[in-house]
Amino acid sequence: MANKLENEAMKFFRFVLLIGSLLLIFSCTHRNENNLKGDLVKNPVSLKKSDSTQSPVMKFETLEHDFGRVFAGEKVSYSFKFYNKGKSDLLITNVTASCGCTVPEWSKTPVAPGEEGHITVTFNTAGRSGFQQKQITVLANTVPNTVSLMIKAQVYEPGSNKE
Repeated sequence: MANKLENEAMKFFRFVLLIGSLLLIFSCTHRNENNLKGDLVKNPVSLKKSDSTQSPVMKFETLEHDFGRVFAGEKVSYSFKFYNKGKSDLLITNVTASCGCTVPEWSKTPVAPGEEGHITVTFNTAGRSGFQQKQITVLANTVPNTVSLMIKAQVYEPGSNKE
């Protein structure tokens, strides 16, 4: 009797394992099909395998900005200026920061060839102290399709005498 119960338990365990495995495989497959990245869809070169010489080219005046010394609690902003040096409209699809204390803003309209655009980054120093460095990642329909920007600051508490 105990042997029969063990066999039934093993069958049930195998059945649950099989169903769980099938659900996992299906959910991973389904998720990958519908989770296309914007860089693939929005980048005409990767989508159509067209000539990259016709693509937009994002050229920044600088990739890094140092705010220098700032006091904790301040909100400081910097506008990264860029130009479209390519031959077609440049569209920024997303801009993300490495920290929630850094908020990027950018134009959602295309930047024509030869025109300039801006990405403004605001860094909230509240709750921060010491040397701070934050990365901003820009995703666009360019080749390559990502650019990394960097901001830095030395954050001091108000009233501190550190120079």
